[in-house]
Amino acid sequence: MPVGKQCLHQKNQSSLNQHQTKQKRIEDLKIVKNKKLNSDYFIIELVSSKTLPEILPGQFAEVIIKNSKNTFLRRPLSVHNVNYNKNTISLLIKIVGEGTSQLALLKKDNFLNLVYPLGNGFSTNNPTRVLLVGGGCGIAPLLYLAKILNSKKYEVDIIIGVRKSTDLILIDKYSKYGKVYITTEDGSTGEKGFVINHSIFSQLNNYSMIYACGPEIMMKAVVRCAHKAKINCEVSLENLMACGIGVCLCCVTNTIVGHKCVCTEGPVFNSKDLLW
Repeated sequence: MPVGKQCLHQKNQSSLNQHQTKQKRIEDLKIVKNKKLNSDYFIIELVSSKTLPEILPGQFAEVIIKNSKNTFLRRPLSVHNVNYNKNTISLLIKIVGEGTSQLALLKKDNFLNLVYPLGNGFSTNNPTRVLLVGGGCGIAPLLYLAKILNSKKYEVDIIIGVRKSTDLILIDKYSKYGKVYITTEDGSTGEKGFVINHSIFSQLNNYSMIYACGPEIMMKAVVRCAHKAKINCEVSLENLMACGIGVCLCCVTNTIVGHKCVCTEGPVFNSKDLLW
């Protein structure tokens, strides 16, 4: 590997790796609330009987799904929010199949078994003005990220892209931590088009960092814009992750130093490390 690429990798990864928390748990958490948001999305809020470990924005949990004949493996779910005062974590979930449909049926006081917190989170030191870009269910980890960045007094702007206005959820929650911009593919709310079609992308030089999560095609487009504007960018990958601990090797992605497990080396990567 060329020395230049090796140094670049070490530089880009250092800011991510220093944020990785080492404490992992396998635990049954009690459901405090299972709130339906619309026909596709719901939020499960869970309370631990122990003091929560440090959880970083961008980390995830692996969840056991019971009463689902065809769901054999745990499912990875982004941590949507953390409330240390109430000792709770929240998971924003989209119904996409049998497993998530079963999760939507869980009731208050049921238990859900989690392995958490897993993976590396977003780096949150040193940016001054930041842009968060979320598409579809990729908005899930961005609420907690916006909350942390806002607590550090950074200026936070958030773009949320959906197909149509009825797909929009939780805008009031995100607005607590930053200014929210919206794109819809049909133009029913906000600016028409994809997230990178928003007029704010003509002003990227105003930002010191871009964070993105959503469909890969969207994140690749955001990364191209970031690189062109010479803005640092981190993305949260959504590869299938069966084990969450780097054993099954089904979630690997290609980087400048070879294949890396998204569940352990990510899910957050500096965009300069990815071979996109």
